[in-house]
Amino acid sequence: MKKPNLTQRIRNYIKSHPEASPKEIATETKTNRKLVYVVRHGLKKAAPAPVIPSNTLTISVAKNPQADLVNHPPHYKVGGIETIDFIEAKKLNYNLGNVVKYITRADHKGNRKEDLEKAMWYLKREINAL
Repeated sequence: MKKPNLTQRIRNYIKSHPEASPKEIATETKTNRKLVYVVRHGLKKAAPAPVIPSNTLTISVAKNPQADLVNHPPHYKVGGIETIDFIEAKKLNYNLGNVVKYITRADHKGNRKEDLEKAMWYLKREINAL
């Protein structure tokens, strides 16, 4: 059986000791830290990105587990004003209010394309009513 090369030994050590420091990895694999950094960087690039379900809220909710998702959802407060307050201040009707709602939450709720398509659906409905 073929002995693993230095790069493979570093990879194996990192996989079995994920919390190890570069210095420790270099010492245990009998190499220098520069090569450890290069191998680690390659492993990070090769790792698949985590899959986040499209129906989850954004990071702002994860950072604030006490968020009131019914009365003051974080995805409607981005920018310092709640979307509903803006809609009411501008006296927008139902269709235009929904256009604003879906546009303002598009980057903060999970599925940007779907929210923008919903905004377009309400806007087309408003235009057709004219």
